[in-house]
This record gives sequence, C-alpha cells and structure tokens, in this order.
Amino acid sequence: MDVFTPQKRSEVMSRIRGRDTKPELVLRSMLHRLGYRFTVNGPKNRSLPGRPDIVLPKYRTALFVHGCFWHGHENCRHFRLPKSRSAFWKAKIQGNQQRDLHNENALRNLGWNVVTIWECALRTPKDRLWLAARLPRLLGAPPLSR
Repeated sequence: MDVFTPQKRSEVMSRIRGRDTKPELVLRSMLHRLGYRFTVNGPKNRSLPGRPDIVLPKYRTALFVHGCFWHGHENCRHFRLPKSRSAFWKAKIQGNQQRDLHNENALRNLGWNVVTIWECALRTPKDRLWLAARLPRLLGAPPLSR
C-alpha cells in the first residue's frame, strides 16, 4: 500500500524533472572541466531522435543520462521494482527501455555515436573519477589536456 494519498502521490510525481536533473548537471560540469564542448538545447538536441540530453557535435556523439529507476538499470543496487502497482511499473519501465533502444538504433543509423550514462555512475566522487577516466574512449574522442 502506498504511504501517500493519491493526491499527494500525484503532487510528488509531478515534481520529478525531465531535464537539468542533478546527474545531468554533474555530467555537464565534468565534461566542461575536461575541456569538451557540447550543446544542451541546441538545434541538434531537438532534431535528433530521442532528444539527447547532451550532444557533442564535433565528435558526432549523443549522450543520454538515464535514471536507474526510470530506465530499469539491470543489476544496479539503485533499481528496485516497486511492490505496489508492480504490473504498472513493469510495463512503464519496459516501455521506457523499448523507446530508448529505438532511439539509440535510429541515432546509430544516422551515423551518431550513442553513449548512455547511468545515474549510479555519477553518485559519488569515486564513481565520477572512474567515469572521467573512461569518457574519452566512450565519446570516441582523444583525451583533452588543459
């Protein structure tokens, strides 16, 4: 049983943002600090399939920042299917995963490199250091020195 009333649950869910989330801001800060330049609201972002969160036009790379819960990150300790309304949530998350796969395939067919960064890879400083060391290879870009 839900701990909130239906009205309160609706209010809580309506406050979940779709863009400029904390993981996105952390990744954008990391990319900028490493010397990469990107667009967030540029024409490429709006016209590409799936509207990528971050686009690096120079490297033809589209980045998606996925929340572990909303996109069903398998084998992640931060993802757990809710016990209440589990059929609804399972269908919702599977729909998100199918849409993600469709968008990634469409981008790759257009010649774009697609990178998915999971929320759990941005949680702690140790996680962020691990990701920062791998970003150049993921982006298909040479390491930038400052």
